[in-house]
Amino acid sequence: MFPIILFFFLFLELTVVSYLDYKYKKIKNIWSVLNLIVFVFCIFIYPDLFSISFGTFFYPVVFLGVGFILFTLKVMGGGDSKFLFSFFLLVPEAFHEVFFMKLIYSTIMIGLFLLLFNTVKNFDKLIELTKYKQFTRYREVYGTKFAYAPVIGISWIIFGWEIRKLLQI
Repeated sequence: MFPIILFFFLFLELTVVSYLDYKYKKIKNIWSVLNLIVFVFCIFIYPDLFSISFGTFFYPVVFLGVGFILFTLKVMGGGDSKFLFSFFLLVPEAFHEVFFMKLIYSTIMIGLFLLLFNTVKNFDKLIELTKYKQFTRYREVYGTKFAYAPVIGISWIIFGWEIRKLLQI
């Protein structure tokens, strides 16, 4: 079971963080700190769902590691990986894999859509850059990164729909 109050808290948080990430292209550390504080409370409020164990920290730590690599490659912002780390701490361990798969699917679908959209929108520019072999300037068309919190938010909605029968009051 998944506590409905926690689900809606995370939904509300994602709504705010998504808006701020889209508007400012930055996720402040306060959101990660808030999630860490809520996680500590969840250990006491929902001891059957939250604990300090290897399984609880596996996905979050992987996100920190992969996020750091993507940050150094200038693909993902540091705030995104820290937020994802702390967000996954608030997802009960039994739901980590299910939510992770929704996150992967959403990332791929939105990423492909943005790639296709930017390609079509800037097709003439891409032809020109290719003609003059200015491949390093492709970044002008595709950019380096996009607001990731909205992708997490979309994943959360899809995840919520899938587990709707497991939400408990």
